Amino acid sequence: MASKLGSAEKKGKDQYVLPHPDGGWQVKGEGNSKATVRTKTEEDAIRVAKEIAWNQGSKYIPYEKNKGLLKRK
Repeated sequence: MASKLGSAEKKGKDQYVLPHPDGGWQVKGEGNSKATVRTKTEEDAIRVAKEIAWNQGSKYIPYEKNKGLLKRK
C-alpha cells in the first residue's frame, strides 16, 4: 500500500551549502564526499540546493547551521 498522504517521509539526502576550497560555493548531498554543484556565489548555491532538496523531498541546510558538519566524518 502507498504511504499515507501528508506523512513527512524523507526521500533524498539533505543538501548542504558550503564554501568550496578552491573558491566559490558548493552544494553537497548529506554524506557525499564530492560537490553536486559548484557555483560562483552563495546565492546561486542556495537556489540550487533548495531546488534539489525540493525535488528529493529533503531539506536545505544553510551554511550558518552546518559549519563543521563535514568534519564529523
